[in-house]
Amino acid sequence: MESETRSYRTGDSEVVLDITADAREYAAARGDGLLHLFVPHATAGIAILETGAGSDDDLLAALDDLLPRDDRWQHRHGSRGHGRSHVMPALIPPYATVPVLGGRLTLGTWQSICLVDLNVDNDVREVRFSFLG
Repeated sequence: MESETRSYRTGDSEVVLDITADAREYAAARGDGLLHLFVPHATAGIAILETGAGSDDDLLAALDDLLPRDDRWQHRHGSRGHGRSHVMPALIPPYATVPVLGGRLTLGTWQSICLVDLNVDNDVREVRFSFLG
């Protein structure tokens, strides 16, 4: 198994960050197998969805509806509503696996690989790219 970690600056606002280009670059040097992406953080996830047509904003809005930024959360350190960030990975898992054929991701036409981060208290996230060939 081959593996490397890449860092992403997510800033101080909630974000759906498209990392497909990095995944394509990583997979291009490999043959057939599986690309596994993993976020080693308790408050971030990996989602495969369409971006650029509003779906990324729709995802953030849906998460805001499901996980409101208020004081209901028992996990209370950090900014207001921070506890919701710790619940989010149960809905958007911290991993995804994509088949690779001939060094090319087999994503659908409108699919992108995205890092989802609701935690506004930490602005840098790591994603581990692993290839199983």
